[in-house]
Amino acid sequence: MNIQRLFTFFFTSVATGLAAAFLALTFWPQLLAPPPPPAPSSFSLGNSLGWADAVALTEPSVVNIYTSKITREEGKPLFKNPVFQRYFGDPRSKPRIHRENSLGSGVVVDHNGYILTNHHVVKGADNIFIGTKGQVQVPARVVGTDPDTDLAVIQAAGKELLPAKFGHSSQLQVGDVALAIGNPFGVGKTVTQGIISATGRHELGLATFEDFIQTDAAINQGNSGGALINARGEVIGINTAIISSTGGSHGIGFAIPIDLARQVMEQIIEHGRVIRGWIGASGQDLVPVLAKSLGLPENTKGVLLSGVLEGGPADQAGIVPGDIIQSINGKAASSAQAVMNQIATASPGTSMQLTILRNNHPIPVQLVVIERPRDVD
Repeated sequence: MNIQRLFTFFFTSVATGLAAAFLALTFWPQLLAPPPPPAPSSFSLGNSLGWADAVALTEPSVVNIYTSKITREEGKPLFKNPVFQRYFGDPRSKPRIHRENSLGSGVVVDHNGYILTNHHVVKGADNIFIGTKGQVQVPARVVGTDPDTDLAVIQAAGKELLPAKFGHSSQLQVGDVALAIGNPFGVGKTVTQGIISATGRHELGLATFEDFIQTDAAINQGNSGGALINARGEVIGINTAIISSTGGSHGIGFAIPIDLARQVMEQIIEHGRVIRGWIGASGQDLVPVLAKSLGLPENTKGVLLSGVLEGGPADQAGIVPGDIIQSINGKAASSAQAVMNQIATASPGTSMQLTILRNNHPIPVQLVVIERPRDVD
């Protein structure tokens, strides 16, 4: 009897399950479809196609820049013997004319043919040409340059170019993947890969305003002005310089952050130059040893002014060498570089409220920023 009941229960359960399955497949046939494959991670670590996808987005926007300039070498004396020169004067051979060629890279920034590159790539050039893959070289002109950041904007003539997509260098972190695109040694467009080694590098003596990204992605001669991109194919910097004893890459390269480069580029395109604020004063960080030597507590913060230009805004406001800037518009003066950048980004005519320390006493000072002359250090 128990066996009969068990058999009946088993048969009823199986029949009910089959009926339910038949009804489910009748009304929802998609249940039989295989599950979709997982979406590929285009930029996942270890996926080589990720870097290829990123490069494919930006590589067409990086161009080769070819420049040439004519130099004149004065003729050499025909007679080196002083006796001959005494009687025959100092006749010289004909001057020699040389044409110097160099190369670099650039990043297309819009459909009007504007290209962002380094100042030192186009400095002194008489002729500038750009080249892209599969197209003939076309001439370009200099729109404007900014030696203080080593940036320049040129414009190509009669050429449709694909603009690059910009990222945000302020979001970079040490360890992020970085790819450098350029034309090293003229061998052709090349991509190298590394990481962000450091940010905010300054006091390198490469430019007046320095805030470099450091990377170990190989950068060589000809890479200057090319793009440093992230794993999403966004331009995060303009490759500029390396530290090397041989001229080749030693894994220490520097790029100008794209946030800074965009500010400079926009001013060059709009005004033909970069307009910066200036107060006519220079200084250095007040480090603990220096503070102690001045009879101040070692934890005193600020910027010790070492020079004040006569007749400049700082001089007219009563500031003298030896004063210590502690804040500007309520923002603490963390370093000389930060103060310099804060003043430089202020528009001429802007009023600034400074707090300076003199003889260990804080003094409020108000001054008006003027445009920074181009010939000051």
